[in-house]
Amino acid sequence: MRTKISPSLMCMNLMEIKQQLAVLNTRADFLHVDIMDGHYVKNITLSPFFIEQIRPFTPVAIDVHLMVEEPTDFIDAVAKAGADYICPHAETINRDAFRVINQIRSLKKKVGVVLNPATPVSFIHHYIHLLDKITVMTVDPGYAGQPFIPEMVRKIAELKALKQQHGYHYLIEIDGSCNEKTYATLLEAGAEVLIVGTSGLFNLDNDLTRAWDSMAQKIADAQDRLRASA
Repeated sequence: MRTKISPSLMCMNLMEIKQQLAVLNTRADFLHVDIMDGHYVKNITLSPFFIEQIRPFTPVAIDVHLMVEEPTDFIDAVAKAGADYICPHAETINRDAFRVINQIRSLKKKVGVVLNPATPVSFIHHYIHLLDKITVMTVDPGYAGQPFIPEMVRKIAELKALKQQHGYHYLIEIDGSCNEKTYATLLEAGAEVLIVGTSGLFNLDNDLTRAWDSMAQKIADAQDRLRASA
């Protein structure tokens, strides 16, 4: 499977949003939108209104990461705004996971779930077969620029093994420190979607086209190294 790329829009230059979206529209597989409520994590970032504003300007699937205490307070709003994937944290839906999954499905949206670094795969065992995407946080949620947590490599490999063993259809996505230092490790473990932010994409060059080309080359180099060592 070709590695899919999901730029984190909270890391883009919002003063150049239309120009940057034009670049991403021809390259990205997803657009990653973080919504934080100031409670589940301390920060407050993007919103359903932001999704509504960019939706007319992009055909790319919008992937919404709900870093919020009460996902059901946001699901209808982000769906109406134009989200394609809706992904709450596993810890926030533990009491009513099946109801939340059914709510997202009823809105004709794809269902994802996000696992914090300390949350085991076993936490989602009873509904893993219903998921379209599982996001592995390789940093603690809420802040950009944190160091990669190497223990997450085993979690990615576990998800890959379960997917192969049972024929599950979820995508394995990585959120946190996706850059040239980690590409080879993540891809070897089983990563299929890389969320790229400041270190992986936006800080590589002031020109986003050149930044994307630089990122793509770094990923290709990592893939070449893996093939050479196989």
